[in-house]
Order: sequence, then C-alpha cells, then structure tokens
Amino acid sequence: MPAGRRYGRSVDTLVQLENVTKRYDNGAAPAVDNVSLAVAAGEAVAIMGPSGSGKSTLLNLIAGMDRPTSGAVRVGEERVDLLSETAVARFRRRQVGMIFQFFNLLDDMTVMDNVLLPAQLAGTRTAAARQRAAELLTTLRIAHRADAYPARLSGGERQRVAIARALINRPTVLLADEPTGAVDRATGDEIGALLLELNAAGQTLILVTHNPDLATRYAHRVVEIADGRVTSDTVLAAGGRPPEPPDGKLAAGGRPPEPPDGKLAAGRRPPEPPDGKLAAGGRPAVPPDGALR
Repeated sequence: MPAGRRYGRSVDTLVQLENVTKRYDNGAAPAVDNVSLAVAAGEAVAIMGPSGSGKSTLLNLIAGMDRPTSGAVRVGEERVDLLSETAVARFRRRQVGMIFQFFNLLDDMTVMDNVLLPAQLAGTRTAAARQRAAELLTTLRIAHRADAYPARLSGGERQRVAIARALINRPTVLLADEPTGAVDRATGDEIGALLLELNAAGQTLILVTHNPDLATRYAHRVVEIADGRVTSDTVLAAGGRPPEPPDGKLAAGGRPPEPPDGKLAAGRRPPEPPDGKLAAGGRPAVPPDGALR
C-alpha cells in the first residue's frame, strides 16, 4: 500500500481534497474545516472520529452529495465540486459506490432488483447488468436469496446486498459509512473481511467509522478527524498495526524490544557467560543462585 501523507497531487492520486471547508450555518463552526487529503488508487483508508466530527460530511463531499463552501474536491479527472446537478448524478452512478450503515434497500424490490437498479439508471444493457449482478451475488454468497425481499433478510444479508448494489457499476471508489454499525460483531467481522477482499482485488476503499478496532483491522491507513479537522494520518503495517520503529531505536528502558515468541532477531546473540561456556542446548548457563546479571 502507498505510504505517507499526500498533500500534493501525484500520478497515483485518485481522490484529492484541497483546503476543503463546509459550513451549514454561517454563524456556526464548520462541519469540515480546511481539510486537505489525498487517497491513492488501491488504498484502503479509514476516516475515524467521534459523532459530529465531520467524517460523514467528508464522505458526502467526495461523493458529490454535498458541495464544499470553499476548496476543491477531485475524483479521478473530475472536479466534483464544480459539476452541475445532472453531471454530478452521472458521476455518482459511474464512479462512486456507496455503502450505508442502515443499508437503504428498497423494501418493495427483490434482492436482484435492488442490485440492478443503479445499472438500470446508468443505462447498462439488461443482459449485461443481470450477468454482473448474478456474479456479485455469487461472490458475496447471497445468490440463493436473489428473489427474496429485504424484510426477509438478516442484517448481514442486507449489507451484502448493499455491497453488491454499490459494486454493480464497477465504481472507481467505494465509500462505506459505518458499514458494520447496524449488525452484530460476528456479522461485522464478515462484512469487514469482504471489504478486505475487495480492496485486495484492487478496489479503492474509503471507510468512515468511530470504531478504532474496525479502522485498524480493515484499512491500511487511518485518518483521524475531530471538530472538522484532520488531527492525524497514520499508515499501518500489514495486518492493521502501526509499523515497527526503524532498526536501532530502543524500547522504553533503553533496550531493544524482545520479540513476542522469544526468538532472537537477525544479528542478535545471547550474552556470553563469564567463563565462555554454554549450558546444554546452547544457552548460557544460569548462575547457581538464579540471579540475573
């Protein structure tokens, strides 16, 4: 995954916000306050913060569902904040997939019809759209429910349908707003694993959450936001943890950190006993009194 902050536009930048501010009321504090942020193609980025911090507003600005008071929003080659209403609707259909916390499925339409709807709005041929929908439902392990109505589905099944719907038009970027917030922990883990699989296949993902565990498990970079401002931007190591300190840095207490399994890192050797002799097994002999020197 690409590392580091990107405030300038680079060749791999897919989503770019430049000094973006959003005010809903001139007398109130801005919901988003002078945010600059870039996301590269193929990244999985979590935007994390408490309720009211501005993270969902940021997602809406990227999707063109809202317009900034000032600043620029770019996705691919589109200057989203300058698009007309007709053009921004076309942009969303073709380039953005949205996953919502509460699914937003249409109750009077079957699973298949819910998934097909964005393709129909985009003018995709019926045969091609149905083939794509069938493939997605199979991949997401929900094909056996294609003719069911949302009211008959579990929360996890509904979110799988919502993911299929978000992917039907092969979006440039997938935006997920608290995608596990309305399901139990086990189902949330399944949804998170699906998002990981999609990102591993090359899908750019921007995930909004207030849950730090979700952010670090299912993204490779965490952007924290508070009071409408970015407060930190951290690239995580593989496996969803902050990267280890560079070689040579000491842990607290002035000693190199020990690996959890007790094995020695390359280039490190056990201390030599005073007389140079090793005990059985190749380890330094323990002093008779058991005291460590």
